[in-house]
Amino acid sequence: MASRNQMGQGSTWAIVLGVLILLLGIAAIASPLVAGVVTGLFLGWLFILGGVIQIVYAFQHQHNSGPLVLSLLLGVLSLIVGILLVADPWAGAVSLTLFVGVYFFLDGVFRVFLAFQHKLSSPRWGWFLFNGILMIILGILIWSQWPVNAPWILGTLVGIGLLINGIATLLFGVATKSVEGK
Repeated sequence: MASRNQMGQGSTWAIVLGVLILLLGIAAIASPLVAGVVTGLFLGWLFILGGVIQIVYAFQHQHNSGPLVLSLLLGVLSLIVGILLVADPWAGAVSLTLFVGVYFFLDGVFRVFLAFQHKLSSPRWGWFLFNGILMIILGILIWSQWPVNAPWILGTLVGIGLLINGIATLLFGVATKSVEGK
């Protein structure tokens, strides 16, 4: 079990982290074009790193992990996607925006099905349904305005996500600090 001193340090770090994430969220919402491009670049470098690791792994474990060709192809595909995202971050942001729209739409469809599956077992199934319908509408709105909305929608969504995570982390830190004070 953690000591009060360890909990105090943890809650202080959670508060600091929450404030930093909150500020990043505000910055992303204030400048969604920059946030969208930075998101594309960040994902591009992650794909490049993942591709290199996949290729190295394929050669080192070719006898244990199945066909070498399939592992190499997956690594090369990841590497190519990463290079494309880094080489043209603007096009990457446009592409990612389309994928986000497709994701929101499909997420909404699955949530609607989930709501009807839980209709008899959960008294709050309507919230699943409401959430699913909103996600479908959001996906359609992104699709219907794509690629016109691409310059700002990705950065705005990233900013909203950071804002929510920052608030949650900050509130967690504050709650932990108030519990340790009792």
